[in-house]
Amino acid sequence: MIDGAREHRVVTDDGVELAVVEAGDPLRPTVWFLHGYPDCRDLWEPVMSRLKERYHVVAYDTRGTGRSTSPAGPARAGYALERLEEDFLAALDALAPYGPVHLVGHDWGSVQGWEFATSARLQGGLASFTSIGGPCLDHAALWARTRLRRRSAADLRALLGQGLRSWYITAFQLPRLPEALWRGPLAHGAWAAVWRALERTRVPGHPAPTLARDAANGLWLYRANTRRRSRAPRADRVAHVPVQLVVPEHDPFLSARLYDDLDRWTPVLRRHTVDAGHWLPLTRPQALSDLITEFVDAVRVGSIPSVGRDHRADPPSAFGRGHPHFRRSEGA
Repeated sequence: MIDGAREHRVVTDDGVELAVVEAGDPLRPTVWFLHGYPDCRDLWEPVMSRLKERYHVVAYDTRGTGRSTSPAGPARAGYALERLEEDFLAALDALAPYGPVHLVGHDWGSVQGWEFATSARLQGGLASFTSIGGPCLDHAALWARTRLRRRSAADLRALLGQGLRSWYITAFQLPRLPEALWRGPLAHGAWAAVWRALERTRVPGHPAPTLARDAANGLWLYRANTRRRSRAPRADRVAHVPVQLVVPEHDPFLSARLYDDLDRWTPVLRRHTVDAGHWLPLTRPQALSDLITEFVDAVRVGSIPSVGRDHRADPPSAFGRGHPHFRRSEGA
């Protein structure tokens, strides 16, 4: 638990209660965290604890996870990205009604973040977006279509590589079996072993006792969104805020090639490659906290020089060696 944290309940228009936590001075800039799958807001505790003295930090459990309740209606509609945007707007009105927030998303939290950072409804509500381990579904689908159209050897290798990494997306479409696995062996020790193997670390695995429920309910994120967006990707999803892309170098699920076309969708983009696995908020919280701080402060003062395409984030002890690189691309 974050020292000095304050708990809130936000009720959405379809009756879901979102469990929100905040810490720090509400008069300071707000940094808002969105968790991914199969996580809950507890994922962000190591980072929020490091930033709460500098910023107002906020996170909530996505519907159906952690301390939040589940939607009562059809699950597919209840977990659509459009519905999740309504949740975010409700929480934003309750916890940060007076100014734009700096959004940070991981995994499905980053997928949601792309939805919000490209949504006309949230223009003025966001100040920046830091994306970690989760692409915009529309961008990803258009990336794949571009490579299928060109069919060069490099393009086909990139497609095959990402397809192999994304095998679980197809598996999650199966009825009942994924839920049974999560409520059975995965939630009772197997996931912790898998997590440590994937991350190549002895850092403790998933932090939440609600893992079985979180993972089973979260399957509907995939079922409600991935096929729909891959079949009809929207070509107008251009970010309306500066974006920081953090790419974990050893991510077993996402290839760095998936972001090759991101210049089209981000008029202001900063890239970082980090020596880490997928769950960067748990395994490298200090490094990630430093990246967020540097980016948020640079956006606040308008210091976003056009210098460099990619910046490799050094270990925390080396962060002071040089100014972080930003790149301003041409418009989409």
